[in-house]
This record gives sequence, structure tokens and C-alpha cells, in this order.
Amino acid sequence: MDSFAHAAQALRASDRDRYLATLVLPATARDGVTALLAFNADVAAIRERVSGPAPGEIRLQWWSDALSGDGHGAVEQNPLADALLKTLKRYGLPSGTLLRLIGARRFDLYDDPMPDLESFEGYAGETASTLLQLAAMILNEGAPVETGDAAGHLGVAQAMTGHLRAFGLFASQGRIMLPWSILEANGVREREVFSGTDSEGLREALAQIAELAQGHLDTARTAIAELPLSLRPAFAILPVIEAQLRRWRASGASPFAVPVDEADWRKIARVAWWALRAK
Repeated sequence: MDSFAHAAQALRASDRDRYLATLVLPATARDGVTALLAFNADVAAIRERVSGPAPGEIRLQWWSDALSGDGHGAVEQNPLADALLKTLKRYGLPSGTLLRLIGARRFDLYDDPMPDLESFEGYAGETASTLLQLAAMILNEGAPVETGDAAGHLGVAQAMTGHLRAFGLFASQGRIMLPWSILEANGVREREVFSGTDSEGLREALAQIAELAQGHLDTARTAIAELPLSLRPAFAILPVIEAQLRRWRASGASPFAVPVDEADWRKIARVAWWALRAK
């Protein structure tokens, strides 16, 4: 199995939504975008695979060294690293952007709450938005692109929606990944979050965050419609995020409940229909 096939397999297993969104990409760009997203999935899952922050820092440093050319041994023997480095070389992508992504992911290794909205948007920008921007560059054969509000706002909406849906999971791990300032302003206390205590204040805080996510989605949709047709497939995950946010807002379930997700075939249909209409 070559490195790009391995990356596709890894992405399909670890980040299903982003994998499904790659299915509508032009074949010439799919390997590069997949390698980029598989790298992100590997970095995002580091906390789940290590026993604490220290080994997590070591793993992040390994990726930093690989991107900086300071890796020890044959970095290319790691198929994800090999696919990523080949993609960076093929399209001339800036490694510094991915180094900032790694830096942002250090926050994941610790249990400090996300302090405020500005910090969350910065975190989302360096992680989710960055991937969308680089994917657009790959579709543009590596040439710089100006995506306006598309990548920035869609990335924040994606991160907000994902963390709303995973609120119960993170709470069970003693983590608060959504802006703590918004929860605190609604009278929420950390001990209530970590004990799984539902409350009117918690629901109101999360509803406010969902409203913010919807605003980012609306702005992103408008910005994507103004992009050249050739770049729009980079944002094909939009309808999946929209559907997930809509279901979350309409469910009325406990914020700590595991959200019901759509079947893959429905997501594929949404992405395919969106891509067809975006042409």
C-alpha cells in the first residue's frame, strides 16, 4: 500500500466526515487534500493515544521536526508523514502554517478550559480553518488563494458544531473546549459540567454558542458562493456541518447525550448535491 492509500485509509477510519467530503474533489487533488487531513486527524487524536501531556508533547514535537526537516531517521518510513511531505513539496505549501496547527493542538493535551470566545476562534482558525485554506490552495495547484471569509468562518462553525456535539464526551474527560466565559456568564459552574448536571443556564449558554456557529455558517456560505468554481469543492463539508448543527439545535436532548448522527449515505448525498449545485 502506498503512502497516499494509507492516508486515505487512516482518514476514513479516524475522521469520517472529512473523508466523505473528499469524495467530490477532483481526482488530481484528492490525494494531496487527503494527506493533509490525515495528518490533522493523527495530530488531533494524540491525546487519546498517550498517557499524559509529556508523551503527547513528544509526539507533537516529532511532527514539528518532520515538517522542519529536523526529523531523526527516515521520516518517510511513516506513511502519513511521507504523504504529507510529498504534498507540501508538490504544491509548495507553507510548512509554517502546519507548525502553527501543531502549536494550537498543544492545548488539547491539557485540561485547562477554553477561556473565551476570542481564544476559541483563534484555536479554530489555526486548526479547522487552516485545513480549508490549504485545501483550496491544493485545488489551485499550490498558488496562493484569497478565500475571503470562506475558510475562516467555516472553520469556526465546524469547530463550534463539533464541540457542541462532543460536549458530554469532553465533560466526562474533565475538559471544557467551548468558551468558558459564555458558560460562566450564564451561571454555569465547572463542577456542574464535570458531574453531568443539566441546567437552564447551561442550555442557554450552549444555545448562544449554537447561534454563533449558525452566524459563521451563514457568512461562510455567502463567501463560498463568491469563490471561483474550481475552489468550491474544498468547502464541500459545509452541508454536513449545517445538518449536524440543525439536528443539535432541534433535538432538545441533554447537552451531555451522545448526538445521533446521519448515516454515511445521507452525508454523501448531501455533499454530492451541494457540489453539483455549487458548479
